Parts: sequence; C-alpha cells; structure tokens
Amino acid sequence: MAMDPDAVKSTMQNLAFGNVMAAAARNYQKEVLAQEKAQTSSSVNEEVDLDELMDDPELEKLHADRIAALKREAEKRQSLTKKGHGEYREITEGDFLGEVTGSEKVICHFYHREFYRCKIMDKHLKSLATSHLDAKFVRLDAENAPFFVTKLGIKTLPCVVLFRLVGFQDLGGKDDFSTRKLEALLIKKGIIEETKKDDDEEGEYDESRRRTVRSSANHDSDSE
Repeated sequence: MAMDPDAVKSTMQNLAFGNVMAAAARNYQKEVLAQEKAQTSSSVNEEVDLDELMDDPELEKLHADRIAALKREAEKRQSLTKKGHGEYREITEGDFLGEVTGSEKVICHFYHREFYRCKIMDKHLKSLATSHLDAKFVRLDAENAPFFVTKLGIKTLPCVVLFRLVGFQDLGGKDDFSTRKLEALLIKKGIIEETKKDDDEEGEYDESRRRTVRSSANHDSDSE
C-alpha cells in the first residue's frame, strides 16, 4: 500500500512540533525549579546572616553601652531631683550654704515679697526650673537673709546669684522681657545648658543671641 507523501510529511511535522513543545516544557520546568532553589538558598543565607549579625560582639557592645548610658542618665536625674532640681523652691538663710554647695549649678533669686519686679522674675525662673534639670533654682527673701545680702553686696532687687544678675539691666531695663531672653542670658553665662527650641520660639531666641553678640562686639571695641 503506497503512502501519501503529504500525509507522511504532515505526520513528521506534527511529531517534530510535539518534541519541541515537550522540550520547551522541560526547560520551563527546570527554570522554575532553579528559581525556587535560588530563592530558598537566598532565604537561608539571609537567616544565617541575621543570626551572625545578632551574635556580632561589636553590636552587643553598642547595645550594652546604650543601656549603660540610659541607666546613668536615669540615675543622674534621680540624684538631681533628690537635691531639689526640677522645681523652683523657697529656702531660708539657714538653708542657703547647704543648697548652693550641694549642687554644681545653683540659681538663687534674692527677692522682696512686695516688689513687682521680683514677682516677674519669679514667673520666669519657675518656668525655667522645670525644663533645666541641670541647675537648681531657688528663691530667698532678702529681708530674712541680711547676712548674705551684706556678704554678697546685694544692693538691687531682684538679684539672681550665683550667676549674679543685678536688677533688670542685662534684660534691657524693661519689665516685659521674655522667659527666652532670660534663658539666653543664663546660657551665655554658663549657668544652664542650651536645649532644643520649638520652631515658634526660635526666631525670638536667635534675635536675642544676635543682639547679645552685637552688644559684646561693641563693648570689646570700646574697651580697646
């Protein structure tokens, strides 16, 4: 029986096409398996790397140093609080030496209970005391502390010591000075440390610093 050449050709083409498709399917399957294997390997490597990182002695040291620093800071705050830092307190003449020698930085306001400007100073110092734990803020009635008033040569009230601010001269000689201006002056004298400022207060603080710099420059020029 003779075979039709066209039928034979068609059959051969179908077989060839089937072989190609089978080969393509096998190749695709191999690629999928290879990708899955690579992803699994990568995941394992990442886990191993993370374990190694957690066991890194330098990382452990950094973590331990950070914990120790936080502990020291908490202990420092607790110690300062016990000494009366963080609040604005009334003291007596008998308390004065113990208070001012018991802390590294002390701001004592000598005041008169009937003087309006002393009340203004009280308002600002009370505000600063809560935000500057590094310094102790206290007030002492000048009438009830004649020994130290004489010893320190206090002649004008309000007067702030041990950084000593006589009257309102360094605050522009006006009653309406801002808490920020007083803070800038105390920072300049090294009594308190500068803290981060809120955006809405930054402008006023910067202006105060610029005026302080100009004033210092003019003073140096005159002294020459």
